[in-house]
Amino acid sequence: MFAVCATLCAFALLLSVAADPKAGNCSGIRDAYIAMGFSSEDVPEQETGGHHLRVCVQAKTCCSAGMEENFILRSKHEFEKLLDQATEDLRSTFISRHKRFDEFFLELLENTEHSLNDMFVRTYGKPYMQNAEVFQGLFAELRRYYTGGNVNLGEMLNDFWTRLLERMFQLLNSQYVLTEDYLECISKYMDELKPFGEVPKRLKSQVTRAFVTARTFVQGLMVGREVANRVSKVSMSLVCIKAVTTLLYCPFCSGQFTAKPCRNHCLSVLRGCVAGQADLDPEWRQYIDAMLLLTEKLEGPFNIESVMEPIDVKISEAIMNMQEKSVQLSYQVFQGCGQPKPSGMSRSARGVSDVFNARFRPYSAEELPTTAAGTSLNRLVTDIKEKLRESKQLWSVLPEVVCQEEHVAAEGSEEAACWNGQEHSGSAHILKDELTDQVNIPEPGLDISRPESLIRQQVMALRVMTNKLKNAYNGNDMSFQDTSKTLLLNGFCVNKKCCNMPCFV
Repeated sequence: MFAVCATLCAFALLLSVAADPKAGNCSGIRDAYIAMGFSSEDVPEQETGGHHLRVCVQAKTCCSAGMEENFILRSKHEFEKLLDQATEDLRSTFISRHKRFDEFFLELLENTEHSLNDMFVRTYGKPYMQNAEVFQGLFAELRRYYTGGNVNLGEMLNDFWTRLLERMFQLLNSQYVLTEDYLECISKYMDELKPFGEVPKRLKSQVTRAFVTARTFVQGLMVGREVANRVSKVSMSLVCIKAVTTLLYCPFCSGQFTAKPCRNHCLSVLRGCVAGQADLDPEWRQYIDAMLLLTEKLEGPFNIESVMEPIDVKISEAIMNMQEKSVQLSYQVFQGCGQPKPSGMSRSARGVSDVFNARFRPYSAEELPTTAAGTSLNRLVTDIKEKLRESKQLWSVLPEVVCQEEHVAAEGSEEAACWNGQEHSGSAHILKDELTDQVNIPEPGLDISRPESLIRQQVMALRVMTNKLKNAYNGNDMSFQDTSKTLLLNGFCVNKKCCNMPCFV
């Protein structure tokens, strides 16, 4: 708020110095008016009756109608700037944290895929490289889910293990001709035979919970970012503009050069002008609580970092399980699906007698790749929790945030000679936060029939996101549309790929 504060401070000092001791002479006001960047042509030579004023007190004044109109325009600009700067920390928090979490999760996926590929090439060699697309498909689907795709994680993981079973069974039984129909028959015995042991079941639970939590949390940050951006730029009504003019510039027209607005008067005007933001407050608080609740999952046993980093070890464990029971498994499959036809070539002749005999060795501590995005999930979560708590009450205390600035409203001893919108006075009515209390504002009443449509949209967006966050906390994922379409969540683009496009309603 330094720019606005500096402007108001310079304005007050200039008026104090420029005040003309000769009653009725407007030369001092002319000098001050020019110093503010306006033309001297608007300023009368002598005081006139104030009947031409539309906003300020209609009494003797050195303000012409043109001067008042300039003050009205400047008041709108300065109020918007004050509101923008009062919410700047909140908006920058959500912008920066959304970016950091998103980069972290995407880089974690990329690092994990590279780690698995490097280790499997080293351990399994050619058999892995010939079937690497199975694993590439797994990571492609995980990435598509995270970026907003309509992916059923459970079904996708089931498909991965089925494809891996088919490929391994072919490698381990390469002396037979295995048709597509035969491979389909094998997959039917997946649950009964459990070729990979308990690994698929455990990994399915861990991956699903971790990805639902990560994706929902990042989407929550995005929705918070967009709500904050939109609500901090709500357009001012004409009545609000007049009220702010009365607050900031009408003292000038009444000859009260050094008087700052009374704090109570400032709060009354601000609470009237930002009543829509106050109306957002209950839903915002619930949304912040839901975000904080979900951070427990980000820090818990299902956090995506602890699930993804050892995924190569877990998949290799599953491969070893199948390797060790391959003879028994083949016998059971032959009993259920029939004896396949010989290919006329032995396993050893085809060079696969030792397909997976090498034991998998994960990275040692010294070999571990660089942490994703140069940080850890725990550090990111610790930081965001503090920021979320700080932002919880902003919309309800926004008037206090603006009015407490040094050069906006009077404080302490200044209250005895402050400006209450009409004259010097140390008192003015303080409104409550609710929209309906605008009717009591000292300035002309605002339309209090209902909150403006933009605020209602943000309330609904927060309500939907809060519900989604709570579902994610319980391990449930709300369905999404396919990424081939524009994904909207009550006006917010939730598909990362289209968020730079005009997909907002």
